[in-house]
Amino acid sequence: MPVYHIVLFRLKQGVTPAQLSVWTQKAKGMVGKIPGLVSMECGQPLPICLPRAQGFDMGLVAVLEKPEHVASYAVHPAHLEVHKMREELCDDTLAYDLEF
Repeated sequence: MPVYHIVLFRLKQGVTPAQLSVWTQKAKGMVGKIPGLVSMECGQPLPICLPRAQGFDMGLVAVLEKPEHVASYAVHPAHLEVHKMREELCDDTLAYDLEF
């Protein structure tokens, strides 16, 4: 069954739209490079949920073929490059994986 890897990000003050664009494109570019990574979508929360977002102002949903791919995704060089950018741009991160 597919795994939905959901990650929320709390961005640092001063992160620019240009920085987010580069980061998002690199994240989406992992599809086809990382075995088992089927799709990747990134974006900011809808205005209606901002009061409940607890300061998380960006998120992503990655779909992986099966649970074993989550571990290989985490250590893949393409992901580590995106992860390094995340450390530069974010104060906090929350990850959650679901299989269904």
